[in-house]
Amino acid sequence: MKPSVLFVCLGNICRSPLAEVALRAEVRRLGLDLVVDSAGTGNWHAGEPPDDRAQAVALRHGADASGLRARQVVPADFARFTHIVAMDADNLANLRRLAPETATAELSLLLDHVPGRKGESVADPYFGDDAGFEVTWVDVTAGAKSLVERFRNGD
Repeated sequence: MKPSVLFVCLGNICRSPLAEVALRAEVRRLGLDLVVDSAGTGNWHAGEPPDDRAQAVALRHGADASGLRARQVVPADFARFTHIVAMDADNLANLRRLAPETATAELSLLLDHVPGRKGESVADPYFGDDAGFEVTWVDVTAGAKSLVERFRNGD
């Protein structure tokens, strides 16, 4: 099964869609074949586009998140994806509770894949200003690059 990644945050309008477009950009740059998606553990933003500030920071960095729509994690995701990557410890704990017994996906935190950042969360920029979205972009980009290296090395 080729590697596939589902990024997960709470509402799927800030961190996880930014991680999705960051990884898509890295995959495209390197010409890799990888399935990438994002979702939330909550459903209150289902069907909505990413937060305007998330879209703006992505565009500033050459990525377009405007076509994405929020969705909630479903049980089938735990078999459809090889890796489900949470943005923070709370969402990782929620994923562990949601995972069916038949789950095959590897669960982790995004920053676990970045050297020296194991156990750290990607800060939620939702209640802050634009600067918080820049910080989130830096973190998700670092995570995307580290994941790509992991997959390129056959892991």
